[in-house]
Amino acid sequence: MQPTSTVDRPEAPPAPNSRTFARAFGDVRDAWHQRELWAHLGWQDIKQRYRRSVIGPLWITISMGTTALALGLLYSQLFGQYVPTFLPYVTAGFVIWNFIVGVVTEGTEVFIANEGLIKHLPAPVTVHVLRMVWRQVLFFMHNLAVYVIVVAIFFPELAKPYKMEGDDFLHPGLSWSALLAIPGFVLLAVNAVWIALLFGIISTRFRDIPPVIHSFINLVFFMTPIVWHVGVLNRFTQGGDGGSGDWRVLIAELNPIYHFVEIVRAPMLGHAQDWHHWVVVGAFTLVGWTLALVAMRNYRARVSYWV
Repeated sequence: MQPTSTVDRPEAPPAPNSRTFARAFGDVRDAWHQRELWAHLGWQDIKQRYRRSVIGPLWITISMGTTALALGLLYSQLFGQYVPTFLPYVTAGFVIWNFIVGVVTEGTEVFIANEGLIKHLPAPVTVHVLRMVWRQVLFFMHNLAVYVIVVAIFFPELAKPYKMEGDDFLHPGLSWSALLAIPGFVLLAVNAVWIALLFGIISTRFRDIPPVIHSFINLVFFMTPIVWHVGVLNRFTQGGDGGSGDWRVLIAELNPIYHFVEIVRAPMLGHAQDWHHWVVVGAFTLVGWTLALVAMRNYRARVSYWV
């Protein structure tokens, strides 16, 4: 019988705990606590982009104003819309659309574009997402100048009850209810974070995703009521086709971006609030953040190896 060794055997290494929801929540929480970092980086991104420009970020406003004016006038004639109410509609829609499309397209490459920082800066990966979203918020604030100018020009028409061509109801007009656009945009920005997290992780692993998204977003633009109004679809429903136009209304209702746009655009224009848009956006917020946290739980630690 051999004597028992008094030397303790080495214990097995502890099981890795990086794939936990606690780590995923912690990454988002730590990134929020480092808001001075990503806020500074986002502001520097804009300054760097327009460093040698004479008028700097005002080019954002000029480009937005030119596009909104041209398309607003064009589609008002094509669809028989009243310019003083339709041009603010198109302008507000473009401002919100540019924010959404910026988040989606840049979100797919948010980790790829920050490869150097991810490998050398010990920071939560969510920092890079918040930096990108903050940059898009700054662009949105620049573009709001166009909306303010257009509303100031047509304020007499917007301040009183009015109808959009094809609508069945009377909009109350601009009032203090326009402040509802603030929580609407906050909710939009909250969704922007999970969109960038989820698509950013997927696109880092599968590099074919960004060009597919960039191509698909152009199609989504024409399917979203930005330069056309839902009332145009209602004309078919109210026509003499026996109600066969009902399916056309679903083109807008089944488009999630339409609901995200409306929770911000409707109060900005004094439109009647349709609360089902908020319900749809709330549902997408819960489901989207759940998917993003699952992706963070399983693949957050692999991002630095994939970039």
